[in-house]
Amino acid sequence: MQFQNEILTSIFSIENESDFNEVALKVFAFQFKNNLVYRDYVSKLFINPNLITDYRHIPFLPIEFFKSKDIVCGNIDNESVCFTSSGTTGQVTSKHWVNDISIYERSFTVGFEKFYGNVSDYCILALLPNYLERTGSSLVYMFDSLINESKHPDSGFYLNNIDELIETTNKLKQQNQKTILLGVTYALLDLVEKGVELRDNFIVMETGGMKGRRKEMIKEELHDVLLNGFKIKSIHSEYGMTELLSQAYSKGSGIFNCPPWMKVLIRDTNDPFNYVTNNKGGGVNVIDLANINSCSFIETKDLGRMQDNGSFEIIGRFDNSDIRGCNLMIQ
Repeated sequence: MQFQNEILTSIFSIENESDFNEVALKVFAFQFKNNLVYRDYVSKLFINPNLITDYRHIPFLPIEFFKSKDIVCGNIDNESVCFTSSGTTGQVTSKHWVNDISIYERSFTVGFEKFYGNVSDYCILALLPNYLERTGSSLVYMFDSLINESKHPDSGFYLNNIDELIETTNKLKQQNQKTILLGVTYALLDLVEKGVELRDNFIVMETGGMKGRRKEMIKEELHDVLLNGFKIKSIHSEYGMTELLSQAYSKGSGIFNCPPWMKVLIRDTNDPFNYVTNNKGGGVNVIDLANINSCSFIETKDLGRMQDNGSFEIIGRFDNSDIRGCNLMIQ
């Protein structure tokens, strides 16, 4: 336990590439020893973990394992929290056991504040189902906590209270209160169609999703509609998933950046053990060192493209991948 706490301290103290590599190797060694599923997977690849000296050579666990296995270090007990992905009827969903929820809370709070500053400076308006309606959603858990941390009297969930939300946005515009309005895509479009216009004190953050409510739109078209409708300069986005404990954020143009303890690598679609650069598209691999009690090295089904400065964009999904995420949060 003491060793784990030492790793945790170092995870949230990463300042550069050298720090990241050092901590990533420690996390890999810890998870190889304590996560039976991950250890079995690495062993079947005939990889000697003692020979790995660079985080780019650490094996990534395919995300599908979260649908059939408990990907966890240590034991699942009464204190453990299980996050689940959304899915259609008959679809097998992912489950992510978190046996220390305080690590998740620390990760999303520190991560948010690295990009946006103190949570208490904001009013947070969420067009998401509330925590009681979607208890298994890690996204809802995160924003439920951030709403409480903001301590603003108007912060809250408004998905089923659009008229009240419109009144609240008008008041916040008059007060020039820094505000984050976030939510599923179709709900933001509903708000645009009601003629709601915002001001520079508002940040609009879309979390994806129109399944069953509206025709799907390409990201550029969607953002143009939201920009023109709300009369604002940029649309922000959050990149996270059930199987992770950290998030990347985009402040516009769909370009995401990670907190210091998280990295994205783009793998060759024809050779998953090689990585592509120079803005070439490929599969998204995520390193989330905060996910220490599960698996920090995950091969996703997303397609992305890496920028020269380490930022990235999401350009799609692999064919025949399960539809997942916030677009299925509300049926």
